[in-house]
Amino acid sequence: MADSLAFDLVPTHLAVQAMRDNGYRNTAYAVAELIDNSIQAGATSVELLCCEDEELVQHRVRRRIAHVAVLDNGSGMDAKVLRMALQFGNGTHLGDRNGIGRFGMGLPSASISQCKKVEVWSWTDGPASSVYSYIDLEEVARSRMREVPAPTPRALPELWTSVARSVARSGTLVVWSVLDRCMWRTALSVIRNSEFLIGRMYRRFLHDGRVAIRLAAFVKDDPTTMTIDDYAVANDPMYLMVPSSTPAPYDNEPLFQHDGDNYEIPMEIEFQGVCHTVKIRFSFAREEARNRPNAGATDYGKHAARNIGVSLVRADRELDMDQALVNGYDPRERWWGVEVDFPPSLDELFGVTNNKQAARHFSEVASNIKSLLSGGETSLTERLDNLKEDEDPTLPLMDIISLIDRRLGTLRNLIKVQHKGTGKGRKRYDPNAPEVQATEVTRERQLEGHEGFSDADEQLPEAERTATLTQELVDTGLGEEQARELAARTIESGIKYTFAEANLEGRSFFTVRPVAGEILIKININHPAYKNLVEVLEEDVDDDLSPEHLRERLTRANRGLKLLLMAWARYEDEQPSEEKREEIQDIRTDWGRVAARFLRNT
Repeated sequence: MADSLAFDLVPTHLAVQAMRDNGYRNTAYAVAELIDNSIQAGATSVELLCCEDEELVQHRVRRRIAHVAVLDNGSGMDAKVLRMALQFGNGTHLGDRNGIGRFGMGLPSASISQCKKVEVWSWTDGPASSVYSYIDLEEVARSRMREVPAPTPRALPELWTSVARSVARSGTLVVWSVLDRCMWRTALSVIRNSEFLIGRMYRRFLHDGRVAIRLAAFVKDDPTTMTIDDYAVANDPMYLMVPSSTPAPYDNEPLFQHDGDNYEIPMEIEFQGVCHTVKIRFSFAREEARNRPNAGATDYGKHAARNIGVSLVRADRELDMDQALVNGYDPRERWWGVEVDFPPSLDELFGVTNNKQAARHFSEVASNIKSLLSGGETSLTERLDNLKEDEDPTLPLMDIISLIDRRLGTLRNLIKVQHKGTGKGRKRYDPNAPEVQATEVTRERQLEGHEGFSDADEQLPEAERTATLTQELVDTGLGEEQARELAARTIESGIKYTFAEANLEGRSFFTVRPVAGEILIKININHPAYKNLVEVLEEDVDDDLSPEHLRERLTRANRGLKLLLMAWARYEDEQPSEEKREEIQDIRTDWGRVAARFLRNT
């Protein structure tokens, strides 16, 4: 018998040790597995309880996390079910497509990823009926534990009942001890880092009152005094739910708005011969949220920066904020929201991991969507037809992700023009503003007899000019309030030039249009020169941009300017005749003369 044990197909202690490295990103994700179990068991109340010990560290008394517990008022487990729940890959919801669970890995796998000992009490008919079992990795390592110990009756520890808000007629208590792999050392850091994620993962359950999640901490020697005692609040990356954890003033009003009629797009997906519905939702920041200088540096802007990505939601519980479609480190990516809501019946299509932290197939296809839909000698239609013939399982995901990618392009353009010149609602221009300098030179040229097409409308009533310019700016894509403020400020200040960034068709870098006595310059955000020159030199700079990122912006601007000048040089060089080339050179000379005068005091 001893020899046969020495050659187990998978030696228990080695298998369990390998399972400790099962990919939980941090303690908060492991805790979420326990909360999943509680919700699956019908709990309406879940408590995350952190117990600290006081230790002497470098001659100072410091508090260190000693135990983490999760208590719920779910249906509880009898002895047989409890023993199954502590087995790896076993459970009562295997294959269940109607709820959060089904993988049978949550309780033991999440627990040993953080600690060496997990203990479980569960009861179905009052706390006095509780049964107890455990996993102890020290015993496993000494080959003293080869199976889950048979559950035995055991009273709930007074330490936990004394700090619990309530102990219901049925429920479960899970306690982690010997926290050798806990990412954080104190209860405060465990709770503060967990509440953001927990609030986001379970936002729907929290928002509609299906579950309340308490977050509490105490010192072991004084359990009656709570050092932290909060409840998780919904953290909605779509920023539409209220109340929410978003900082004021957007804790009680939405930070974002629905993307019009395109807010929710249902897609019928055929997978393995069955039709399933996937719902894709879109939102973007409200104009007033960005109607201030450096909105990204506000508390709510920093909050949004932690929620960047596509939210993948399965059975009302978020799996992940997928980053595959995010445009590098562009601070404006925080101002849109996308949510993909799919049923557990599509787990294999999306590639849901057994720890419910990601959807691998979705991420892989999203990361490669551009190359999948472009290149080669065949047309897009032909490539899609070939995928259908090959019964490629990723084809439905390509439909979903290409739709998101297209809509994100529109949202990004909306965000670009939504509030350019943030904070310019002040009624006076800075004396050093380029618009002021250009206006002064223009007045000098007017006195010298140079007439412009726009000059005649300067005599119109101010109210009429303001209304006309406001409407033109609204038509360009600016919000009504922003357009009204910019128009009034420009005309009241006697400024001659107005800039607007617009989603223009065609290949023009910019357009010039006389409007109400003003010269309106519209910059095309779709032109490559915008991205490589204008955009990187914006006045708005978020405080959280690193020096390296700022240097990269300046490098891009330098490169963009040189490429722009070289494009003009080539344009001259390609003129078909000497006469045409001289005409273009004269235009360049005349423009250069005016430009020199505009730039003389910079």
